[in-house]
Amino acid sequence: MSDETSTVTGIAPKLVELTDSFELTEPDLGTTVTGMERSAQRLGRALVVVVDDRVAQGEQEDNIGPLVTELLEEAGFIVDGTVAVAGETVDIRNALNTAVIGGVDVVITVGGTGVSPRDVTPDATAGVLDRPIPGIAEALRASGLAAGAVDAGVSRGLVGVSGSTLVVNLSGSRASVRDGMATLTPLVAHVIEQLSGLDTP
Repeated sequence: MSDETSTVTGIAPKLVELTDSFELTEPDLGTTVTGMERSAQRLGRALVVVVDDRVAQGEQEDNIGPLVTELLEEAGFIVDGTVAVAGETVDIRNALNTAVIGGVDVVITVGGTGVSPRDVTPDATAGVLDRPIPGIAEALRASGLAAGAVDAGVSRGLVGVSGSTLVVNLSGSRASVRDGMATLTPLVAHVIEQLSGLDTP
């Protein structure tokens, strides 16, 4: 599914394609945006990082990235792309730093949150975060365990802020992704509003 996988350098074409799909009365997006565009801009841009050795090496199809992308888009986010990286601290950290530098509002990592030697996503994430948000991470673990997603319940995943980007570690199973995104969506919207200065009573 190489057409669903892009690097952060592919952000601009995706945004051009998105804006072309709206009917604008004038070329100035700053003054003539539709209600749908305002909603998408308000929720922000997202990037998905799939941490999986086989997917990164092209040995296995990515079935999780498209699911996270679908759930993010349903919540109203513009998804810039999906990046697959191996379970190496340096690779994960580079992907996160690239996302932060690229200015996305939220980056969701999937996989590598357990206790095996190759599960280093939380360790790589810890080196990127400026401020952890342990309450959200605990909410993801609690809701995942209650929903029967054991990998979510025992996850070491972190959540926090790097610059003005919210970084979230999710476990790799489809059940944990679905439950995690359901728990995460309203919380992410609140954090992004605070980070962007758009928080309203």
